[in-house]
Amino acid sequence: VQLQASGGGLVQAGDSLRLSCAASGRTSSKYAIGWFRQAPGTEREFVATISWSGSSTYYADSVKGRFTLSRDSTKDTVYLQMNSLKPEDTAVYYCAAVYTAYYYRGNDYDYWGQGTLVTVSS
Repeated sequence: VQLQASGGGLVQAGDSLRLSCAASGRTSSKYAIGWFRQAPGTEREFVATISWSGSSTYYADSVKGRFTLSRDSTKDTVYLQMNSLKPEDTAVYYCAAVYTAYYYRGNDYDYWGQGTLVTVSS
């Protein structure tokens, strides 16, 4: 599966932003989507994951209650709604896929998108 992340930009603290992850290729097989982020000088960090059906999600504690995942299977697209953004959310955000029906909390996803930059100013 190929992934295209989009929707990043420059916002102020407290604003909202919605990222999209569009999948193409072998999308008929069941796959989970995960979001990760990497700020300059730091390691890549897990953000959230959603199951194939979209019915199950899991969030890192740092974003729980502020970020929400959803999935539109008709468009093979996953959305990451980010509310109440903070300067510490500034990072390049990546979406990734692994062929499983369940959400996946690991870091060893098989397919990765190119990343989209989110910058939150104070």
